[in-house]
Amino acid sequence: MAQKPEVAIVGMGYVGLTLAVTLADLGFRVLGCEREPKVVSQLNDGRSHIFEPGVDKVLQARLGSNLSVDTQLPQGFSGIVVVCVSTPVGPDNTPDLTNLRSAVQSVAGAIGDGALVIVRSTVPVGTCRGEVLPVLRGLHEDIHLASCPERTIQGQALQELRELPQVVGGLDEASTQMAVEFWQQVSTRVVPVSSLEAAEMVKLINNCHTDLVYSYGNEVAMMAQQVGLDPMELIRAANVDYPRPDLARPGFVAGPCMSKDSYILLSSFNGAGYKPELVAGARKTNDALPRKVALHFIETMNRHAGGVEGAKVLVCGFAYKGRPVTDDVRGTPTLPILEVLNQYPLRIYGHDYLVPAETISSWGAIPVEDPRQGFEDARGVMFVNEHPDYQALPILGLSSGMESPAVLYDCWRMYDSQAMDALQGIHYAGIGYG
Repeated sequence: MAQKPEVAIVGMGYVGLTLAVTLADLGFRVLGCEREPKVVSQLNDGRSHIFEPGVDKVLQARLGSNLSVDTQLPQGFSGIVVVCVSTPVGPDNTPDLTNLRSAVQSVAGAIGDGALVIVRSTVPVGTCRGEVLPVLRGLHEDIHLASCPERTIQGQALQELRELPQVVGGLDEASTQMAVEFWQQVSTRVVPVSSLEAAEMVKLINNCHTDLVYSYGNEVAMMAQQVGLDPMELIRAANVDYPRPDLARPGFVAGPCMSKDSYILLSSFNGAGYKPELVAGARKTNDALPRKVALHFIETMNRHAGGVEGAKVLVCGFAYKGRPVTDDVRGTPTLPILEVLNQYPLRIYGHDYLVPAETISSWGAIPVEDPRQGFEDARGVMFVNEHPDYQALPILGLSSGMESPAVLYDCWRMYDSQAMDALQGIHYAGIGYG
């Protein structure tokens, strides 16, 4: 496969769009397929509907050349098809594969015999063989299928698509080889595995390991809070020149992948006679953290700021993370925090550098354009994400404009504890601290 094949990307969300522009930038002929006409229209105007550094530039450079976007695959498409649709979990935390099933049905009806279909969506172990393959084989006797999970981080996707190893597991040797040859033209390294199921599980155990690592930092923070210790002091001291794996600092494990992939892995073992208890426990700990933080904030306000009655509170950071920066609110810890805070007689203001004011307002907060405005006469300020512009704020001066006494709750401990603790009338707190 020395010559670059034509590639169709089904699903123009974060995963699909970043892959589409990366492939186009590498010289592939790319067709992006998206069922939402508004998204198709916006992309064809050269405007991305997601925030991801570099996407708009490539989009505008490649549209009309080797990149196009449409609502469906053309009949008889003979290139490679990469399925990148979302696979959320429902209210009961079970995977919802509706988008995947719909996409595979459409793909099966459009492709020709012998085509290679790559599933890049995150799915329960066994989905490619049990759900995707029967649909494809229902219309095609000769078909190639591979699982090649996406593992990029938002904010660095275009760089990581070319640098991260691509895990490839095929239906058979021919499928694996075709997929390997394709990804070798994209990434610096390809890691073949023995089966579709192995590739599916690699993505899940990667994200569940991250969930597990951070859950222990959060557990340490909750224990420290109960005995009046500083979790960051404990973790720093535990890590200094100690030749064992470092303890993670406490913090939210959020976003569209981290908040659901543990549940997808757990669902893979329903009825299998084994429950991954560590996976379940880590997700339970991290799921509960935003509400525990909100209650800790209220408790701290009551103890150190004269209570919450009528208090002005500023909540900063509505995107699910601050580094790398994003406008994505899927799986954000801010929503469950606000669900708790809105139960109290507070005047809640909100700020985010990228999330629209309409979103902030819809969650029960009054949007402010500049966080400095929100500090004025506030009895409480909470930083939920660690956007670098928050860390660069003149925090000592802004805090002096707050109502006194007041609470500044820094979930990521961005500021110097000693300097903050020295401020008169300001109580500095964070996850498990203060």
